[in-house]
Amino acid sequence: MTVKTQTALVTGATNGIGKAIALRLAADGAFVLVHGRDRARADAVVERIRAAGGTAQAVIADLAAGPDAVRTLAADALAVNGGVDILVNNAAALIPGQSMLAVTDAQLATALAVNVAAPIVLTAGLVPGMKERGTGVIVNMGSNAGTVGMALAGLYGASKSALHSLTRSWADELAPAGIRVNAIAPGPTVTEDNASYREHLEALTQQHPDRRPGTADEVAGLVAFLAGPAAAHIHGAIIPIDGGSTAI
Repeated sequence: MTVKTQTALVTGATNGIGKAIALRLAADGAFVLVHGRDRARADAVVERIRAAGGTAQAVIADLAAGPDAVRTLAADALAVNGGVDILVNNAAALIPGQSMLAVTDAQLATALAVNVAAPIVLTAGLVPGMKERGTGVIVNMGSNAGTVGMALAGLYGASKSALHSLTRSWADELAPAGIRVNAIAPGPTVTEDNASYREHLEALTQQHPDRRPGTADEVAGLVAFLAGPAAAHIHGAIIPIDGGSTAI
């Protein structure tokens, strides 16, 4: 399977890393379903893709609203071109850094709903079509916080660690059906939408081997690689893209 002419659903694609992924997959020839909660923001990304000569359509859903909303998103995505070939589970609820003693019930519910339950339900809704076609790619957006312990990031890290575990389990289950499942684990990353925090991100990464934050385009490039034929023998990998911070 090649990225060109394939249909890709990218969740959380209206800003940050998700937007960069949507733009990159579209530039590589995929028809991109741009997911977001806000119609205007999703449409803006779609128009940007179309202006660059790509093809895209917005699909709207609030992943925090529960499994029924996620199942509706799956159905809406399938209705566009009859199937989804590439699923990027990128959307995430970002929990502010705080002590475990300060985590609220609402924060706990949102983190589990968006970061864990939504990828499970959405993937389950799209996998049958992939199995029928005998091919498919799933890329989960993990985090270095899901790999190493970080003070004040326990809830977010736990949710991402769960997604790492799901990646390995799904890879084992789905590889015989022709479906590849992998995850990437970014560290601090500069995007179009957080550029004002670049100095803070640079300070955070001064002890990392390459002493700089990553960029959204770098993350998008890794997703595009995993979605394409060059990654055909990669299954169940959790690939860090964090300047070496979790490896050294």
